[in-house]
Amino acid sequence: MNMTRRQIFALSAGAATYGLFAFTPSRAFASVEATEEALAAFTGGTEPQTGTISLTAPEIAENGNTVPISVTVESPMTEDSYVESVTILAEGNPNPEVATFHFTPMSGSATATTRIRLAQTQNVIAVAKMNDGSVFSDRKEVKVTIGGCGG
Repeated sequence: MNMTRRQIFALSAGAATYGLFAFTPSRAFASVEATEEALAAFTGGTEPQTGTISLTAPEIAENGNTVPISVTVESPMTEDSYVESVTILAEGNPNPEVATFHFTPMSGSATATTRIRLAQTQNVIAVAKMNDGSVFSDRKEVKVTIGGCGG
């Protein structure tokens, strides 16, 4: 088979175009249902109550790559009453489970601070599971701006 330079060029241009667009990842975001499933898995089906846990997050994040958050749970942290774990969920991320922190009575206090990545403007949910089986939650909406122009 004899191929001309034009045919080889056209074939290689077509292959390059296919390579650029065929493997382009699509942005898949978690649904509210996926977040609710993750929440139910963490709580064991127990309905979270408000109070006891406090989530601190900025109202507006100029950079979604590093959004500072902190979680504090009011607890005496004794053998009889302590926080077992706290999970952070983000409704609009590809995977809603962002982080989980585990505590013991020896922790002294149930406080955690971290930076998370948010793909878009969304609700961030913090859920605390106590040793007696009770569950508490707090949520904040974080607006992610792109270059300070709103998002």
